[in-house]
Amino acid sequence: QVQPVESGGGSVQTGGSLTLSCVASGYTFEQNCMGWFRQAPGKEREGIAGIHTVTGATYYADSVKGRFTISQDAVKDTVYLQMDSLKPDDTAMYYCAAERWGQCSNWNLYNNWGQGTQVTVSS
Repeated sequence: QVQPVESGGGSVQTGGSLTLSCVASGYTFEQNCMGWFRQAPGKEREGIAGIHTVTGATYYADSVKGRFTISQDAVKDTVYLQMDSLKPDDTAMYYCAAERWGQCSNWNLYNNWGQGTQVTVSS
């Protein structure tokens, strides 16, 4: 079982950057995909980025495509989310999760959620 632990959240100004980290020990052996999600109060949880742990293929929601980049370091058992050109609409709690079926763009298949890290973007 993979238990992700997120870190790296904080407060930034519009246009700023932030890098989130997700430590998930042994994920390359147990899961086919790792992904990033976010949820703001009163809104549904939104899948924003996924990566296939074997092929390295990446998948992005339209809301973050071109601004966010997901990557992995298997040696460190860590998945990253590089967030650039941040907007106030990006303000949310960000979560890391795992998926075992290999359909990384199907956000409904992810489970084994972390506790989240808060990202706040001010105008």
